[in-house]
Amino acid sequence: YLMAIWKGYEKKRAKLLAPYIPQIQEPSLQKENRIQMSQAAPPGSKHNKSRATNTRDERFRSDLHTEAVHAALAKYKERKMPMPSKRRSVLVQSSVEACTPPDTSSPSEDEGSLRRAGRMVSSTPYQNHPAPNVEHWFNRVIQGSSTSSSASSTSSHPGGSVHAATAVLADLMAYTQIDNHSAPPDVTGLLEHSLHADRDRPPVASVKVVPRGYNHSSVMETADGVPVNSRVSSKIQQLLNTLKRPKRPSLREFFIDDFEELVDVQQPDPNQPKAEGNQMSPLAGEPLGVVTNWPPSLLASLQRWGITQPRSPCLTALDNAGKPVYTLTYGKLWTRSQKLAFTLLNKLSTRNEPLLLPGDRVALVFPNSDPVMFMVAFYGCLLAELIPVPIEVPLTRKDAGSQQIGFLLGSCGVTLALTTDACQKGLPKAQTGEVVTFKGWPRLLWFVTDGKHVVKPPKDWHPTIREANNEIAYIEYKTSKEGSTMGITVSHPAMLAHCHALTQACGYTEAETICNVLDFKRDAGLWHGVLTSVMTRMHVISIPYSLMKVNPLSWIQKVHTYKARVAVVKSRDMHWSLLAQRDQRDISLSSLRMLIVTDGANPWSISSCDAFLNVFQARGLRPEVICPCASSAEGMTVAIRRPPESGVPPPGKAVLSMSGLSHSVIRVDTEEKLSVLTVQDVGQVMPGGMSTLVCVVRVEGTPYLCQTDEVGEICVSSGSTGVAYYGLPGMTKNTFQTIPVRASGGPISGRPFTRTSLLGFVGPDNLVFIVGRMDGLMTVCGRRHNADDVVATALAVEPMKFVYRGRIAVFSVSVLHDERIVVVAEQRPDASEEGSFQWMSRVLQAIDSIHQVGVYCLALVPANTMPKAPLGGIHIAETKQRFLEGALHPCNVLMCPHSCVTNLPKPRQKQPEVGPASMIVGNLVAGKRIAQACGRDVAQLEDNDQARKFLYMQDVLQWRAQATPDHPLFLVLNAKGTVSSTASCLQLQKRAERVAMALIEKGRLNPGDHVALVYPPGIDLIATFYGCLYAGCVPVTVRPPHPQNLATTLPTCPISNSKSVCILTTQAIMKLLKSKEAVAAVDVKSWPMVLDTDDLPRTKRLQIYKPPTPEMLAYLDFSVSTMGILAGVKMSHAATSALCRSIKLQCELYPSRQIAICLDPYCGLGFALWCLSSVYSGHQSILVPPLELDSNVSLWLSAVSQYKVRITFCSYSVMEMCTKGLGTQTETLRLRNINLSCVRTCMVVAEERPRITLTQSFSKIFKDLGLSPRAVSTTFGCRVNMAVCLQGTSGPDPTTVYLDMRALRHERVTVVTMCSVTNQILPGVKVVIANTETKGPLGDSHLGEVWVSSPHNATGYYTVYGEDALHADHFNTKLSFGDTQTVWARTGYLGFLRRTELTDASGERHDALYVVGSLDETLELRGMRYHPIDIETSVIRSHKSIAECAVFTWTNLLVVVVELSGSEQEALDLVPLVTNVVLEDHYLIVGVVVVVDPGVIPINSRGEKQRMHLRDGFLADQLDPIYVAYNM
Repeated sequence: YLMAIWKGYEKKRAKLLAPYIPQIQEPSLQKENRIQMSQAAPPGSKHNKSRATNTRDERFRSDLHTEAVHAALAKYKERKMPMPSKRRSVLVQSSVEACTPPDTSSPSEDEGSLRRAGRMVSSTPYQNHPAPNVEHWFNRVIQGSSTSSSASSTSSHPGGSVHAATAVLADLMAYTQIDNHSAPPDVTGLLEHSLHADRDRPPVASVKVVPRGYNHSSVMETADGVPVNSRVSSKIQQLLNTLKRPKRPSLREFFIDDFEELVDVQQPDPNQPKAEGNQMSPLAGEPLGVVTNWPPSLLASLQRWGITQPRSPCLTALDNAGKPVYTLTYGKLWTRSQKLAFTLLNKLSTRNEPLLLPGDRVALVFPNSDPVMFMVAFYGCLLAELIPVPIEVPLTRKDAGSQQIGFLLGSCGVTLALTTDACQKGLPKAQTGEVVTFKGWPRLLWFVTDGKHVVKPPKDWHPTIREANNEIAYIEYKTSKEGSTMGITVSHPAMLAHCHALTQACGYTEAETICNVLDFKRDAGLWHGVLTSVMTRMHVISIPYSLMKVNPLSWIQKVHTYKARVAVVKSRDMHWSLLAQRDQRDISLSSLRMLIVTDGANPWSISSCDAFLNVFQARGLRPEVICPCASSAEGMTVAIRRPPESGVPPPGKAVLSMSGLSHSVIRVDTEEKLSVLTVQDVGQVMPGGMSTLVCVVRVEGTPYLCQTDEVGEICVSSGSTGVAYYGLPGMTKNTFQTIPVRASGGPISGRPFTRTSLLGFVGPDNLVFIVGRMDGLMTVCGRRHNADDVVATALAVEPMKFVYRGRIAVFSVSVLHDERIVVVAEQRPDASEEGSFQWMSRVLQAIDSIHQVGVYCLALVPANTMPKAPLGGIHIAETKQRFLEGALHPCNVLMCPHSCVTNLPKPRQKQPEVGPASMIVGNLVAGKRIAQACGRDVAQLEDNDQARKFLYMQDVLQWRAQATPDHPLFLVLNAKGTVSSTASCLQLQKRAERVAMALIEKGRLNPGDHVALVYPPGIDLIATFYGCLYAGCVPVTVRPPHPQNLATTLPTCPISNSKSVCILTTQAIMKLLKSKEAVAAVDVKSWPMVLDTDDLPRTKRLQIYKPPTPEMLAYLDFSVSTMGILAGVKMSHAATSALCRSIKLQCELYPSRQIAICLDPYCGLGFALWCLSSVYSGHQSILVPPLELDSNVSLWLSAVSQYKVRITFCSYSVMEMCTKGLGTQTETLRLRNINLSCVRTCMVVAEERPRITLTQSFSKIFKDLGLSPRAVSTTFGCRVNMAVCLQGTSGPDPTTVYLDMRALRHERVTVVTMCSVTNQILPGVKVVIANTETKGPLGDSHLGEVWVSSPHNATGYYTVYGEDALHADHFNTKLSFGDTQTVWARTGYLGFLRRTELTDASGERHDALYVVGSLDETLELRGMRYHPIDIETSVIRSHKSIAECAVFTWTNLLVVVVELSGSEQEALDLVPLVTNVVLEDHYLIVGVVVVVDPGVIPINSRGEKQRMHLRDGFLADQLDPIYVAYNM
């Protein structure tokens, strides 16, 4: 039996495809540049009757489109694409309804749950059939693939078996693949050969899905040559392979990116098709028939039927079981409308004033299941001369688009809402029992229109029935493409004229029965089912949406039961009935003379019409009965196919080239059969004689008339269109008062036209064809694409297994000066990860092939999570809004910026460098000074303090212990804010002597030996440091390993790197170093001896070691750079004392001063301030270990306030903790008497570009506690010089400049306004800006490397590099010209010097140093230099849930790692937003987006990101990411 069905289907299919096969084989038969119409013979001829079954001979449009898509996909060879990695927890789907709704045809419609007799209707009854021979099927695809873009008919009719065949084909295709090429290509810039690449689109790879457990990893090398063996690396290699294919050529001169601004001038393709036809002539409708008894107004009509035909049925309402609930007669409608009108005008009052006056607007809030109450309310308002504004029932406060409806009501001045009793009870209530005010809505009074609330009017009261005047009759709402809601006003004459025109066009007669499936509140449902029906006394059967969801066949059953002559439906309703039709045998549609398909203007409706006719022709449906129409809210009904008896030309079809349409040109594509669109006509324009004119005008710019072979926007001038957008005069003028002009420039008529937002053209026999709507128009690279067509193609890629047919949204977003296409679909809960990914990648290829346009982003969201419109369908504008806000929460995302974004600026070509002489001359000519600056002269500033006599720190301490033995130097606070330990000058000296004695006696150490000091922050660290100096040893401060994380922190301790011969530590840390975990992490046996200093004996007098020369090594300073390199620098005794002297002079530090330090004491300026500065200058240091802030965030600020500290130092991580942890608690802190008005300078110690936003936030938050905004500043130091800049107590304030980021990546400085910040250069420090390559000096405000010369420069690296040349280059380098005598150290930081308007202490103008960033960290991409911090700042700004971000490159791909602070379901929202913002701000395409947990990005003790550690962790697959997206 099954085989018999299969053979029957094969036969039928062959017959249906027969007309196509010769067309494709013999393209010469088609006339070029003409619309091909397949016209049906006039219905009256005998010839026609014999072949009635083939009247519409191009059936199964969607199956043909599916074949076209698969044929397109089959042309491309297999290529592996890296599948995104996802943490298991993200895979858990959100709960969905147990019963999943069926698929629908129209992409914009929702399914609703379709339950019939307690069971689900199977959507693929033939899926178990044996698959046909694939080769045979495939050959036929290639032959017969002239296709429509229709998306519909599902596989419940025999077309379903095509899906089985395509699935087999897909499986076969999935096993062909290309070899992996190992050499990573340059994917950042456009290669030379790609500029001359073929103009045609490159072949698009079909996808080989990598299974989840994919483990086949190849050994690869990172950019540094580190071999990496991981899954991540192999995926990146796959990504690189997919990016190897040539991209579309870039637009020739899209940007001129030099000193000029970017210019997005797009050059049109010289080969694009152009319109060649004559200019079109406006079309007039047929004359309106003269009927003697046309009523003067619609209300006169109502009065007439209400009095003369009171028992005639007007409207029958059905319940959810399909049973008639109530039939409203014309008599009842008339009397109930009068009652309501009287009540509204006379019984509603406020303070004895009537609440409503004629002309006031009133909201009508009625559910779709109650047409009777709506009709009474609508006509009641008209009788009371009020203006009804019908809207949807708001169910929750968060309904999609509900807020916009509120704005409309507010702008219309609505104060009263009419509703039913049941609806009013169902609305959300406030605690007072009143209906809540919905978000964005005005305050409304709700009035229930049920019988008991309305009053019978006195006998002498009669409503005024006027002739139709120019007053507003009603306002219909419309949602725009952007999601805003506008009210379209319709006047009484327009309402009447539209009813006249519809009556004539549809041939309506009195007492006809019409079946209305549409929403009766707006559009065709209102026009046919509420207005025209009353004019001609018809009987309307209203089918509610809720009944259609339960029983999709209900409308067909009612047509059969009531012998309805007309049915008004959407293609969705036809499609739904196909799913359930097999259960019905005894229904007949022979009574229908018109089946009005109100969305017949949509390109995909043709397939619903064809499939519906194919199934129901056997049940009495005549082919000529199907009448598509085109309408819009502004133009109302524009065109409708007439019923057969009106003697109009036969229907037509157009098979159009999709490529031509994208250029707004009508062409038959004779070469490429895969990308064609088949559209059906929507009949002739509406009647109205010469008073109705229709023309087609250009979409953009001046509304010139189109040529005959050009697609444009249809404009109508007639008395039956909308009049205006309520309260929006500017938009009204553009839309309702357009004056189309001829090519000569003269207007075609003196009358204004209304733009209908329908895109189309006029074909032969004056038939109107619609190819799309303005709302769905997406202009990409100058070519126009229609959202519905893209949906159709997506649906042709076997969607049944993975997504719901009716829940796909396609829209465009603007990124980098162009529109980008986004596709969002709802994924079925049972779809697998691999299956969905494979489907997504095939959709991308299909759209790329058929529409010649790339999809920027394809996202799948969990079932039932897309925002819905009130009566089914996806709310596109709300979906787009959520996508842009990062609130869509997709479960799968595929981004393809590499193939879509073709308008990047050209990669920068470096110019040959200018020589030294011309550089000098150039500076002189330009009037520029050489960029050189210095701090104050130390010799002039030297005071009479004893300390200057001492070159060695140990001498200073000894002197202080004798001169001021009890003077307190250090005071350490614990988390509770209490003092945990202190040290005076004498106490410190005694402890230091004990340590020195232990080193000499216990350790048997010699002068010059290196000693590692492994201590927590505190007095012990300081005492042992001086103990080492006393014994002549070289101390190396080492951060203790973290007890919970020994495996990663212990190996980074610089014990062996520093060649230490002894380790000094506490007993607790000593135990830790000898634990099992420590032994597992490092080879402890190779370590030197360990001494604990907890209980050292008192010592006899010690002979302090005197170094023979101040140039001898004092201590080693080890630090992990931001590049992840552990680098130690050598500090001599001279440099150490010079550093302390500079800090003392700059900050004016004296023994009477107190400073608070919240820094790590292990390296750099933090170490110098913690251990050296107090001893040298004699001031008291309040030491706050940063770790204590974990348990008490306010500790540091409390200490500053308590001790009234004027100068304080902190790190960025401390500042960030305070900003985040105390930002909302300033009031609480004030109550605790924390006052920061004492602070004169608060300095952040860092070796990076100042973080302006953080320092500004800090200043702003704590301003309430008295912190002066001028107090906060940043220091600058680096490995070669710990302190280059430090804000002094006197001298100019720090200044900020804002730079042009485009110029910066071209290594130029263009100041935009008065992102860097500056401080004063320390006394004794000289700075020059040098060219990184020529090593010549640069001019003022030029970007180059900061070089520094000062007595406290470090003397060299220790053991890290081991290359003398490198060492000499970093610490002892000279300028190639200019001042060639001075010895400089290279800081490795880019910056510039700029003379400011401020004056320094000497009265000279202040030279400010601005630091831009580390040279080692810059990313070289597309020939330009990027600073990671700039990209990271943009990324953090893109979504509220991004806590932190770090970027790095890998084989020319930009990898962005973001920490997610929100829930894991937000992880995939970040991928498009991150890609967008980097494209917009930096013109870079992100290669990989990695979403991780908070705290994964490693930072060093100064709060600086360790990007290289992060990179290695990512490539070694150690990050445990939530999600990894590989952008295609």
